[in-house]
Amino acid sequence: MALSNWTTYLGRSTKLLRDSSVKILRMEGADAPSRAPLTLFRMNSQQDIDQFATGCDADIGGTSSVHLELDTSPERNKGSESPATGRFWGEMRLQVKPELQGRIRGGYAGFRSKPRPTLFGEMVDDVSNHQFLALRLRLGGDPRMRNSYFVNLQTDGPITTDLWQHRLYFQRNDGGWEDVFIPFENFILTNTGELVQHQIEMMRERIRTVGISLLGGNSGVSGSYDLGIDSIRAVNEEDVTRPPGK
Repeated sequence: MALSNWTTYLGRSTKLLRDSSVKILRMEGADAPSRAPLTLFRMNSQQDIDQFATGCDADIGGTSSVHLELDTSPERNKGSESPATGRFWGEMRLQVKPELQGRIRGGYAGFRSKPRPTLFGEMVDDVSNHQFLALRLRLGGDPRMRNSYFVNLQTDGPITTDLWQHRLYFQRNDGGWEDVFIPFENFILTNTGELVQHQIEMMRERIRTVGISLLGGNSGVSGSYDLGIDSIRAVNEEDVTRPPGK
């Protein structure tokens, strides 16, 4: 294990031990659960970006491209309240390599948080006391892509291919930053891209990974995509902000 990875591993282990100790000392569970906003991930430094993995159809013979980078552009970050944010961008293409036509499907790209192992087991997030997933985002790229973004949550359940999914609905069309709020209860359970017939309740006490995917193949659209990401949080009704007139 590289030194930087080992340092991160020990840091997560120390944080998990510290948080668990604080809960015991504070006797959390006896008091009312906290409704304060919970930050799951930020994308304001290279270390933040390194917590995520990317993938696209090119991994299996498609022709799309994917990048997840730290964006320090003052123009794109205007209104984000951060000097640097994450930028998920690339080209969405529906074509695949000639020898694979009819055998695979192109038109997808995405990123997700990496699993977080520690000395005491894998680190997960408990959002059971929160009602909404809140994402601060900036939509750019080809306007045809705006309805093809999805949020994906993976819980620490027995079926590793299960994903809880919800489409991202944007209010702005001017390239500005906005907050998108999704009720956790509105996520649907999918498996390998297909809707699971028998829906169950999400195990919100153990959120393992969070990600965003672009599924151009589902809607038959191609072109450049560009999504800015500042933060991903869990919040409650009192923290939900809505644009004027909504």
